[in-house]
Amino acid sequence: VAAQKCRKRKLNAILNLEEDVCNLQTQKESLKKEHSQCSKSINQIKQKLNNLYRDIFSRLRDDQGRPVNPHQYVIHCGSNGSVFITPKHLAKAEQKQDNRKEQKQK
Repeated sequence: VAAQKCRKRKLNAILNLEEDVCNLQTQKESLKKEHSQCSKSINQIKQKLNNLYRDIFSRLRDDQGRPVNPHQYVIHCGSNGSVFITPKHLAKAEQKQDNRKEQKQK
């Protein structure tokens, strides 16, 4: 009788584990689909952002009316909604300072 109970517990444990495996495989497939959809959305947003960036720079002019070179400037959006452009070398220096501040806070 004890051996029968032991075998039954073992079979129940195996069945439960098989069920868990099936559930995890289903969850994995669901997460893969979600990841794929998120990646697709991110790529679409990146493309829209790049298009917007090109459109903005195609309309910008300097004081002499010449087009602004997008390779020399970057667009910044302030927290108050203001938008301005700055030279890339200044933006990189500012970014380095921000990175140092973040590292110090950690």
